Amino acid sequence: MPKITVLPHAEICPEGAVIEADQGTSICDALLKHDIDIDNACGGVCACTTCHVIVREGFKSLNEIEEDEEDMLDRAWGLQSQSRLSCQAILQEADVTVEIPKYSINLAKEGHH
Repeated sequence: MPKITVLPHAEICPEGAVIEADQGTSICDALLKHDIDIDNACGGVCACTTCHVIVREGFKSLNEIEEDEEDMLDRAWGLQSQSRLSCQAILQEADVTVEIPKYSINLAKEGHH
């Protein structure tokens, strides 16, 4: 079972966290399942950038990025070469470390519990 290490984020996960998730699960779903309330305004269908994360370790172990995700990522704030939409980043066998950016395009901070 791969582990996701979440680096500290002042609002969402101040202490950081290490969670386990099933292979084949999206990073977004795994975080939400473990009460890490990452923004996710589109319900995981690759229609927004609110669940943008930066994969600090294990980037190449995730599924390949598809064109739809690349197009959406172009709109994300703080885009980096290791950016992914967490709803599209599917865990494989390897552990990953993610950073949730300080800012997201979701100015309203919609809650989806």
